[in-house]
Amino acid sequence: MREPLLSMAPSAPVKSIAELYSIAFDQAQKAAERYAALAARVDASFSPQRSVFEVLAARERERVETIAASCVAACNKRPNLSDLRWNPIDLVPTAEISDVTDSLLSTPYTVWALAVRHRQRAFVFWTYVVASAEHPAVRAAAEDMAREALADGNLLRRERRLAWRSERHLSDADALTKKLPAHGEPESAALLESLLLRNILAWSQAVPPEERNHLVSIGANSSSIVPLSSTSKDAASPEQLPIDEIKLRALRRAEELSNLYLAEADNAVDQASMELAQHLASRSIIRLTKLRAIASQT
Repeated sequence: MREPLLSMAPSAPVKSIAELYSIAFDQAQKAAERYAALAARVDASFSPQRSVFEVLAARERERVETIAASCVAACNKRPNLSDLRWNPIDLVPTAEISDVTDSLLSTPYTVWALAVRHRQRAFVFWTYVVASAEHPAVRAAAEDMAREALADGNLLRRERRLAWRSERHLSDADALTKKLPAHGEPESAALLESLLLRNILAWSQAVPPEERNHLVSIGANSSSIVPLSSTSKDAASPEQLPIDEIKLRALRRAEELSNLYLAEADNAVDQASMELAQHLASRSIIRLTKLRAIASQT
């Protein structure tokens, strides 16, 4: 996540307690709905992440009711969206959620990390509200919201750490079993490129001619990303695996390569290395987008 937590500050000061609770209610309700939609996914491969979204959806539903009760206590009414004078900033953007849910590399850790980021954004948002508030009561209530977001973020960080340790333990155990590097996949870009090329060519054998030509052209572009001398002799040999498994491997490796090139760009020690890594990352991301589009149609 390279973007700032908030792309813009709140567009105007919060004028009343009723308006403040309406903003908080709207934000919590949207978060609950978006997490709940993912908790309802039934695909088996998403099961570990789904269980986390179930917890997150329940937490946000509880937050909705807490905000509503606080508003009744302070204003003698439930939050009313008609009290809003501007659209509240989205604390749980769908684009961020899609980055995780569309990824074949997502895990419970990445979902907890996403939730931490959302609560960090809430903390920053409420600090802006505090800074611009004109009435002491609004300022005090916004400070409570900021403290609650901070405390909640700390709880989510603990879950994130536990998930990281669990996944690290499983990954190391899997590496020992398979005698592979941690996480079960080689981290060499050249080797991943050659394996991806093999996946793409195998995939192309199981689709109609039009899609086949498209995949072959993507594979041809892939082979030019790294020197041909670095690819193994049998890299272009089609794999004898079910087509769904081949597609899954291709998408996973394409995503791993995009992440790898982005990391290399971030860690580059000079301008030339950074520009090369950025170029490779750009091409890799375009390739991943094309492969995902073909996979969704076949």
